[in-house]
Amino acid sequence: MPESVTRQGDIVQSLWNGSWIAALGTGAVVIGLIVWACIFHRKKKHSDQELPPQVRYNLPIEILYTMVPVIMVAVFFYFTARDQNELGKISGTAAVKVRVDAFQWSWRFTTDYNNQKVSVIGRPASSYQAPEAPELVLPVGSKVEFDLRSPDVIHSFWIPAFLFKRDVIPGVENNRFEVDTLTETGVHAGRCAELCGYDHSRMLFRVKLVEKAEFDRYIAEQARSTQ
Repeated sequence: MPESVTRQGDIVQSLWNGSWIAALGTGAVVIGLIVWACIFHRKKKHSDQELPPQVRYNLPIEILYTMVPVIMVAVFFYFTARDQNELGKISGTAAVKVRVDAFQWSWRFTTDYNNQKVSVIGRPASSYQAPEAPELVLPVGSKVEFDLRSPDVIHSFWIPAFLFKRDVIPGVENNRFEVDTLTETGVHAGRCAELCGYDHSRMLFRVKLVEKAEFDRYIAEQARSTQ
């Protein structure tokens, strides 16, 4: 994981860690109860009873093992809904806006910045570093608004370094979200995370994070070359 984690990354990492702690705690309790039952409720060695003493209709225990899972699910739901709402907020202040068109089996990125638009389209690639894989250039430490579109099937836009993933669903015209880019320059892998057909595994791209001055030059040069 990159050293410079975004705000969204902090939220996702916190939820992930909390889920693991809860899962491990629940697993420890369940395993402990199983071991306890095996040790203390097994048939005695010299007992003439066919079965150990049976317990039925223990109302307090039944209430306990009904309510505890309900409370656990409610807690998980609360934190998931809270973080999902926070991650889905659109401030409308992002200077960089990127329309992402996912199609079988590559990507088109149209970057809107400073009243200039730059479009990059790729082809299926064996590696995110391959020349045919599309390259999305973004400035470091900036807020970026993504607008996801698909003309064919469901895809999934995933940049692992950003700790963020979102489905691209056909017919959904307002599939937008914001991400704060990392504060360090570098090249990061991106891919489709939804099985979308024959060349799904080759639906790769890369995200290149550059300093803001270099990003300004890149947009200006690309805009001039398309005129």
